[in-house]
Amino acid sequence: MTINDIPAINASLNALATLLISVGFILIKTGRKTAHRFAMISAGVVSAVFLVGYVGHKILKGMAAGAGEAVHTQFGGEGAIRTVYYVMLITHVILAIAIAYLVPRTFALAFKGEFERHKKWARIVFPIWLYVSVTGVLVYFFLYQWWPSAS
Repeated sequence: MTINDIPAINASLNALATLLISVGFILIKTGRKTAHRFAMISAGVVSAVFLVGYVGHKILKGMAAGAGEAVHTQFGGEGAIRTVYYVMLITHVILAIAIAYLVPRTFALAFKGEFERHKKWARIVFPIWLYVSVTGVLVYFFLYQWWPSAS
């Protein structure tokens, strides 16, 4: 494995989180609370592993680039798709920062048995977390598969 493999692994983790979040939603809607808990805790663990991989990749890229060098991946698309990408990226980043607080807070409410408050939070957090997970996968495809930078 090399540093160049990490983005694909991270995208796979985001895709798995998306699946687990979706399954968790279906499970709670069908009254399967124990299975819901397992799916959502699994999604939380997968998302945490993703975060470690993401930060680790940035650190490794920074070390490889040297002091003062950019550690972000350039987007190779032009025209309208560039606008689409950057709108998606900006919303993804802002909401991902929020999710870093919202998901643990929502989990804490459930772990403390405050299920009514957990449910209210989850109604807001679920679509945000799902969006962040889906757009995380899309960012990977935009950057590394569909419109990679020539540099």
